[in-house]
Amino acid sequence: MRHFLSIAQATGEQLRHVLDVALELRGQRRRGVAHRPVLAGRTLAMIFEKPSLRTRVSFEQGMFELGGHAIRLGHEEVGLGVRESPADIARVLSGMVHGIMARVYEHRKVVELAGASDVPVINALSDESHPCQALADAMTLMDEFGRDLTGRTLAFIGDGNNVARSLATLCGKLGMRFVLACPQGYELSPMLADDLQQGLPATARVVRDPIEAVREADAIYTDTWVSMGQEEQAVKRRAAFKGYQVNASLLAAAPAWAVVLHCMPAHRNVEITDEVMDGPRSRVVPQAHNRLHAQKGLLAALLGGV
Repeated sequence: MRHFLSIAQATGEQLRHVLDVALELRGQRRRGVAHRPVLAGRTLAMIFEKPSLRTRVSFEQGMFELGGHAIRLGHEEVGLGVRESPADIARVLSGMVHGIMARVYEHRKVVELAGASDVPVINALSDESHPCQALADAMTLMDEFGRDLTGRTLAFIGDGNNVARSLATLCGKLGMRFVLACPQGYELSPMLADDLQQGLPATARVVRDPIEAVREADAIYTDTWVSMGQEEQAVKRRAAFKGYQVNASLLAAAPAWAVVLHCMPAHRNVEITDEVMDGPRSRVVPQAHNRLHAQKGLLAALLGGV
């Protein structure tokens, strides 16, 4: 795996390897066992067009714990695609650092970075894909249901956004079923249809009724209805998604063992209620913690050759 731009571009074997490394590193950390400094002398440049909590801390702390170093580059410093082209930035950084991580608005920017880079490029979020979040989500599901997730069902309630796209493809790679419940006009993008026809062992389907989506779900996932950059659509989107809230009534329609996930930040009592997010079936906080471990597994594999 040269770069990590989307789940679709990684094989199931590559994803499982990253997850195996992540789980091993997490186990070492919990036991107080020091990691091998597999990234000693290596530096990750972190480009941020969008603000971040989990992404910045997980990558920066991950580099530190593996013996490496991270440099944060804000949009005001880099001007990705404004002050300099993504290709020029990649060419320059490739001669100074060992990896580039970018959290951007437009997916084409990470594609352009990767096309001109001599070092691995990681998509830490784009409008089309959020593969790093999907890795942490897979870890969280493995914590709950074991490493083999074949036959499990993930129900995503809400917008067919970048998170939903990455999860739908991940489910296919890991042999899971994916169900999206959304209003008309907010389905998965046509791009995903191509991704899902690569001989994957599971299918994604779309339904309108959230209750139908969760009836056989092992995990119920939701995300904000209004992502960064969509603020002008807030009123329209909240009206469209009325009835798609993850609340106690919806949870009651799911199997008793179903858990609840949210990638955060959450708009509490909008797409998910406090009662559910803070309830006994929520795995939202461990899911956030798994961002660190998943990113360490990815960094060790891409930059450390583990």
